[in-house]
Amino acid sequence: QVQLVESGGGLVQAGGSLRLSCVGSGRILSLNGMAWYRQAPGKQRELVARITSVGTTDYADSVKGRFTLSRDNAKNTVTLQMTSLQPEDTAVYYCYFQPAPWDRTTAYWGQGTQVTVSS
Repeated sequence: QVQLVESGGGLVQAGGSLRLSCVGSGRILSLNGMAWYRQAPGKQRELVARITSVGTTDYADSVKGRFTLSRDNAKNTVTLQMTSLQPEDTAVYYCYFQPAPWDRTTAYWGQGTQVTVSS
């Protein structure tokens, strides 16, 4: 079993920055497969950034150049550094982990952390 705990959300003005962290515990052999999703009110949950199965990082087009995903293997932690935040970035941000890229049925979600960007 795997547990994911997010932290770092909050309220920030447009143009500001926030850093989200996700700490994993339990059976985690690699951070490949870790990702951040977000869900704004009335919208579907969308992928923000992820570490692929081969260890590279992908970003949604809407956050490229503004968000940076990093990892600390020793601490089982992934961090999402968010800069130049805009009101449209307001959402609940969720940490996600899918250990095996071929098995979507085995995946884990954190509880979510609210990010609110005021204009």
